[in-house]
Amino acid sequence: MGNAQSPAGRGAPAWHSLPAGEAMAAMASRRDGLTAEEAAERLRRHGPNRLPPPKARSAAARFLAQFDNLLIAVLLVAGAITLGLRHWVDSGVIFGVVLINALIGQLQEGKAEKALEAIRRMLSPQATVLRDRRRQAIDAEGVVPGDVVLLEPGDRVPADVRLLETRNLQVQEALLTGESLPVEKGEAPVDPAAPLGDRCSMAYAGTLVTRGSGWGVVVATALESELGGISSMLRSVEKLETPLLKQIRQFSRWLTAAILALAAATFLVGVLVHHFALPDMFLGAVGLAVAAIPEGLPAVITITLAIGVQRMARRSAIVRRLPAVETLGSVTVICSDKTGTLTRNEMTVRRVALRGGVVEVQGVGYGPEGTLRREGRELPPEALPELVEAARGGALCSDSELQLRDGEWSVSGDPMEGALLALAAKSGLDLPALASQMPRLDAIPFDPERRLMATAHPGPAGRVLYVKGAPEVLLELSSWQRAPGGGREPLEPAYWLARVEEIASRGERALAIATRELDREPASLSPEDVGDLTLLAVAGIADPPRPEAIAAVGHCLRAGIDVKMVTGDHALTAQAIGAQLGLRGHSSMTGAELDTHDDAQLAGRALETDVFARMNPAHKLRLVRALQARGKVTAMTGDGVNDAPALKQADVGIAMGRGGTEVSKEAAELVLADDNFATIAAAVEEGRTVYDNVKKAITFILPTNLGEALTIVAAVAVGTTLPITAVQILWVNMITAVTLALAIAFEPAEQGIMLRPPRRPDEPILSGFLLWRVGFVSALLLVGVFGLYLLERRLGASVAVARTVAVNVLVACEAAYLLNSRFIEASALNRSGLLGSRLAWGAIGLVAALQVLFTYAPPFQKLFDTRALGAGSWARVFAVAVGLLLAVEVEKAILRRLHGRPPRGTAQAGRAESPWTLGPRPSRAH
Repeated sequence: MGNAQSPAGRGAPAWHSLPAGEAMAAMASRRDGLTAEEAAERLRRHGPNRLPPPKARSAAARFLAQFDNLLIAVLLVAGAITLGLRHWVDSGVIFGVVLINALIGQLQEGKAEKALEAIRRMLSPQATVLRDRRRQAIDAEGVVPGDVVLLEPGDRVPADVRLLETRNLQVQEALLTGESLPVEKGEAPVDPAAPLGDRCSMAYAGTLVTRGSGWGVVVATALESELGGISSMLRSVEKLETPLLKQIRQFSRWLTAAILALAAATFLVGVLVHHFALPDMFLGAVGLAVAAIPEGLPAVITITLAIGVQRMARRSAIVRRLPAVETLGSVTVICSDKTGTLTRNEMTVRRVALRGGVVEVQGVGYGPEGTLRREGRELPPEALPELVEAARGGALCSDSELQLRDGEWSVSGDPMEGALLALAAKSGLDLPALASQMPRLDAIPFDPERRLMATAHPGPAGRVLYVKGAPEVLLELSSWQRAPGGGREPLEPAYWLARVEEIASRGERALAIATRELDREPASLSPEDVGDLTLLAVAGIADPPRPEAIAAVGHCLRAGIDVKMVTGDHALTAQAIGAQLGLRGHSSMTGAELDTHDDAQLAGRALETDVFARMNPAHKLRLVRALQARGKVTAMTGDGVNDAPALKQADVGIAMGRGGTEVSKEAAELVLADDNFATIAAAVEEGRTVYDNVKKAITFILPTNLGEALTIVAAVAVGTTLPITAVQILWVNMITAVTLALAIAFEPAEQGIMLRPPRRPDEPILSGFLLWRVGFVSALLLVGVFGLYLLERRLGASVAVARTVAVNVLVACEAAYLLNSRFIEASALNRSGLLGSRLAWGAIGLVAALQVLFTYAPPFQKLFDTRALGAGSWARVFAVAVGLLLAVEVEKAILRRLHGRPPRGTAQAGRAESPWTLGPRPSRAH
């Protein structure tokens, strides 16, 4: 998007830089507006002033689209296999999970379509225009290029308008620029290269008039407007596949190939080596495939993600797309909006420069709570009469008011004035009493050209004048300054300029307050009265960082996650806030600088830079793409319409729930209920926990299937009877997947989870270490199951009894391995590790009860061909299970020693709270 082009990039002039007359001439318009015939012809040529609706899909098509997902496809295949084998309970569970997931997706479907629809609703439903030399109210859809539009307070701007005349006009543009304060507007042209937030001669579609009035000529409507350009960008963004879905797809391909190869090899060995009959070996190969396919795994992964969603919701993070839960755990860069996310979105007077020194003001927001400090000492207001006088002047020279609603203070009006009113309250002034004692007699409203406001009030000798405005303006108009202790003395400009520079270097906005006593009672104030002022103070006003955001940024950096602050605010302010947050604030980039870089250059600079200022929607989108081009898994936060394209492009889009627009929420995967950056850090921890639990579930379930498969392979290899039948295999898979494996999904975070670096996006879900663990446990299961089967046969047991022992030892070993699997590396041989999870022991108890029925209940004996077991058989079963538990713990200890890792993360330590997360951890079933 070039600086000399229209926002939508259509090659039109930079309207904000054209003189008013030229803009009017270019649009072939007049000051008294178009005629009805001209408007009708332009409406035919340009079309209605509305954004095109998204292509609608039927409810059936949206429902079927929910199955276009690799996880769901794996579930459907597993369900079909179990259904074909008439395993009704298992297939019912799997298809139930699929249906619930599809229904949830149906409700959440159409994120991009809803985002586009929400943008369409941002256009004003009504507009006031001049047509046929008359003022007319028309539907905003009928506004055409060249129309003369009139703007009043409360109006939503219907199209992009080049302003031709303004009176104290102020427009809230946060939804486009992200800047929290309303923008003062005027008709004077600005630099062609001015960023969006500095184009003071323009009013853009969808923004809100907060003060004053004005009129101008429409230069762009519908898709040609700035809002339309965002809509077009949103349409062009393609959603990326999450790391988990990529890994599951790769894992599924690998597992399918391995199972088919193993089944084929077993078939060939049975036929060619042992000369088994072809039909028997075909059934054996099918049984091996059934044994090896982890049909319960997709359901457990889906449930693990769903549990992560619930946990995040308890911590004020609402997940809109299930796979985004896990993606959070792999985030390597968080691009965060400044206003309201990293900061409070409440302007606060941080310091007041007086002639006698600088007073620091404690307390944030618009509440009256806070103390006054000078040179590190807390002082009462009566010890600072000069500050009290300045605070009185700032409060009286204000059109805003503070309001207490639901226990929270807010400002009705200008946020800067709200900060001055809060300063007055902290200075001990009673605001209602002050307004009553010194009522306003007259005022000169704020003028963006004069950059000041003045009010007159009753004074000791006539009238007292209070003025607030830009420091450089009031310094020009002042001859005096308030001396320490009272009285006045000649102005020292150098002193005040140094204080203004000091305030600016901290990223604060400087606002000067002055006074003048008039010995007469003028009928009304005039600009000539605003002179020979006595300068009282210069206030430093800022939107301070949230304390919890500062802590959260630090923890993200320690976790190996880069944090980038992306804002529409000015560079100096952004640098100061970045430095307070612990970012590399000295290294910043503006949107104008970004435009000078090609994609390759930007990708390099983006990694080195933490603070991005004066950024528009296209800049944010390019930044996200540049980071992704360097292999970064990127999260992007935002709350305005301007953020929607970048939110959709990011791997994880994070919208603000309280202050965000519906457009941003619909474009995002995650919505923060409290608009707090600290919640993002907590969500990342939960995402890492979810990924850990997915890995634990896989490393728990796969050995069962691989152990079963290896048992069949071993039986074929030695030419003996299969130790477990196909129906018995399905029984084991079902009860372990829906009971034991499910307990893994509820495991909380292990100790130190936020001290690890983010995992690589291309890291396979089964690392070499986890593959070793799966193979090691599978080998133990093979030895235990096949060995005990052969031992039972040697002791004289029938095939049915030996098979019953084999099934029970397999399930018992799985129950023991569940205790191992609660920690991938840490030891479980302690009180908390063995007894710390009530849910795990509940699952083990349920499985034990089912195995008793499996072994002794006549209906189960008939269905599964099982037999009752004696005490000796049970003793051998339990001995093998305990042996497996101890063997895995020995393996963990050896690997920890080989890798040089301390025995961190004992089960008890693994339960420790994260010291930096806010609020209670989710309740646990442990």
